[in-house]
Amino acid sequence: MIGDMTDRRTDGHGDAVSSTAAYMAEQLCRGFRAHDDRDRDRSIEAFFEVDRRQFAHLDDATARTATTAYVDALWAKDALEADCSAADGTIDTEAIARADWAPVERCFGERAAAVGMNSSYARDSTAAWRRHKTGEDYWTAFLRAQTAELRAAVQDPAYPHKPNEGLSGYGPEPVRYVLGVELHDMHTEPHWRQAVRALTPYYAFVLNAHRERGLLNEIALPS
Repeated sequence: MIGDMTDRRTDGHGDAVSSTAAYMAEQLCRGFRAHDDRDRDRSIEAFFEVDRRQFAHLDDATARTATTAYVDALWAKDALEADCSAADGTIDTEAIARADWAPVERCFGERAAAVGMNSSYARDSTAAWRRHKTGEDYWTAFLRAQTAELRAAVQDPAYPHKPNEGLSGYGPEPVRYVLGVELHDMHTEPHWRQAVRALTPYYAFVLNAHRERGLLNEIALPS
């Protein structure tokens, strides 16, 4: 859907932001689809394409460390699911709720440390994925975790900047991300396409923040 990348750098035009944001959204979805297919290497490469652009304050080596830690967390989660599943693949929700999620949280913590985000990200991400499997409220924890990640990406610990109403909310960008999670759960091609469209404004917000900080010229663009 999106062209291959080159070494061309952005000149700050809006169309460059739009195309790069769409590329990042698609790569995020490709990363999750590779995870669903149990293709670890392909998952890392897709997520890395996102992380090296959203975390403009990191060099590529550190961004890859963050990406690998994220994928390690997903694989640690999958191992717990396998241990708590019946022969037909049905997850025992009580068993997985009691399981030791420390390995998952440790991997998320490594990602948080690499990026420089609030350490609450690890706890909230772990809670979100655990509750995603137990049938509890997972979206609130996802919103908290994604707020921490977004704040690190745009280097703004005060996000969101709401004028005077709904100040307890998480802001539109984390909500877009959680919508992407919901669309992922449907596992159909139309929903994947919707997820790309839903997540593109999220990454456009990140890229526009990079532009305001004079960092957009350092980010490779889709050809």
